[in-house]
Amino acid sequence: MTPPLQMKRRQLLQLYGMSCMGTLALYLGPTHWAWGASILAVRIWPAPDYSRVTIESDTPLKFKPLMVADPPRLAVDIEGVVLNPALRELVAKVQANDPNIAGIRVGQFLPEVVRLVIDLKHGITPQVFNLEPVAAYKHRLVLDLYPTTPVDPLSALIADRAKATAHDPLGDLIAQHAQKPVAAHHNTPTPNTPSASVPAPAVQTASKTERLIIVALDAGHGGEDPGAIGPGGTREKDVVLSLAHRMRERINGTTLNGNPMRAYLTRDGDFFIPLHVRVQKARQVQADLFMSLHADAFYTPRPQGASVFALSQSGATSSAARWMAAKENKADLIGGLNVKAQDPHVQRMLLDMSTTAQINDSLKLGNTLLQEIGRVGKLHKPQVEQASFAVLKAPDIPSVLVEAAFISNPEEEAKLNTEAYQEQLAKAMMRGIEGYFGRNPPLARSRSI
Repeated sequence: MTPPLQMKRRQLLQLYGMSCMGTLALYLGPTHWAWGASILAVRIWPAPDYSRVTIESDTPLKFKPLMVADPPRLAVDIEGVVLNPALRELVAKVQANDPNIAGIRVGQFLPEVVRLVIDLKHGITPQVFNLEPVAAYKHRLVLDLYPTTPVDPLSALIADRAKATAHDPLGDLIAQHAQKPVAAHHNTPTPNTPSASVPAPAVQTASKTERLIIVALDAGHGGEDPGAIGPGGTREKDVVLSLAHRMRERINGTTLNGNPMRAYLTRDGDFFIPLHVRVQKARQVQADLFMSLHADAFYTPRPQGASVFALSQSGATSSAARWMAAKENKADLIGGLNVKAQDPHVQRMLLDMSTTAQINDSLKLGNTLLQEIGRVGKLHKPQVEQASFAVLKAPDIPSVLVEAAFISNPEEEAKLNTEAYQEQLAKAMMRGIEGYFGRNPPLARSRSI
């Protein structure tokens, strides 16, 4: 039997231990006990449009952002975590050529709070938000840093073309934004188009060669969204960006019936762009056509061949087309769209404005592309398929989505990784573009270039 004195001592020790744990709980705070989050990975995606910082964790992160104007910097307190090697990696991940981030500092601000300070190169408008687990990702805390004065893509395109033709009278006309006195075309902007508010010059200059033909090339996926991954590890986002670069070289070196052509890439690097923003970018530069480049994947390695898709307003033309559209439309979830931001909701309303004329033009473009692509490789389907692809919903631009090959097929993955096959594809698609414009010449746009 336990002596009374020993019993009292044991009880006192138990009470003391419980008291210490309670004090520790008050000190650490309830959030630490609730999550005890572990940081799994950190990533930085620099781009002219915006720079993104991503912190991936096993549980959701609680945060408090604070923007400081002078000097510009964003401080974010992340609660319930301790400074670990993964968070320290952010400091070294900043690239010197990042358009927006000058540097990053991290430190243990409080026992349960890590403070992240992002030093900025100019004023930014931040968006800080959490993403739920999706695909291969766990929870993500995302910091999107948008310049307060964004670059006008149309002005940048004009300046680039004018620089390339600095000693050419045509370059001078382009630089002066000469208005084209030709008939109206389907590229007439709506009041929601940013470029519609730019007034036309009072003096108009007539010349057929003043008309700059703009082709919007959209390299699918990017940044947080790798797209499909082949059996050999090839990432779709890398292959299609390389293909877009090859296409740009050909387009920029082409003149069609005296009209110079210019390519505009919605994504010129490895970063994520929401689907509706890709459409918005093409409309901002008043593109004459829009091509979204992809490399298909299936859950078995057997399917092969290229496909071309256009938009449908009345359902998909096949179950495969419906499946493909559903897969591609998930890019926003994987890439990390801030669904709480107001602007995407406004822009998504524009995506329902697609017209029968736009779809008819898209089918013409798609058929011409299929004929040319079929000369250099296999076709998965001999006709243009249709489905509700979000990225094709520009109401005033012929738009197609090209699946160059099945990256999930080992043979086609190997071909996609060769310069020779990419060159063949680029040549074929260039012939398709020229063939389409040969039968459907672009007419006037509201903003002169």
